Amino acid sequence: MMIRVIIALAVSAGLAAAASAQQSSQTATAEFVGTDGTDIGRATLMSGGKGVLIEMEVSGLPKDTWVAFHVHEDGRCEVSQGFESAGKHFADGNEGAEHGFLAIQGPHAGDMPNQYVGADGVLRAQVFNSFVSLDDKATAIRGRALVIHARSDDNRSQPAGDAGDRLACAVIK
Repeated sequence: MMIRVIIALAVSAGLAAAASAQQSSQTATAEFVGTDGTDIGRATLMSGGKGVLIEMEVSGLPKDTWVAFHVHEDGRCEVSQGFESAGKHFADGNEGAEHGFLAIQGPHAGDMPNQYVGADGVLRAQVFNSFVSLDDKATAIRGRALVIHARSDDNRSQPAGDAGDRLACAVIK
């Protein structure tokens, strides 16, 4: 009887560890840094059946304004380069895609809706992107960067929606 209990506990522990490992592979985090190099926020990314849910809170942004929010192709956030190290918008290998939801050949996989920053200078949002995954081959964004821009995205101008300077950057881990 005691051996059955020990075996049952061992199997339960193994199943719990496997479930935990699967859950951690379906989530990611990203720590935002501002243009002065300080930590200004965090995002949690959760893999869903048809995309990724991004929940974030980022402070120190322009108050009472809309800002552009994108996934960029390179997972580098070098402050000294104004976050240009993050590269272009992530296009999931579809180099023929244009930027923006309103573009005829758009959007890029990394294009996402503009977000509103409140009177306190904090952006709080939940954004679902159905064009990407955390880890599935061509659409994977783990290891890439999330970028918040100074202005709203016009969803049409090439190559980046006339969104302005890059104010915050976070590598997806």
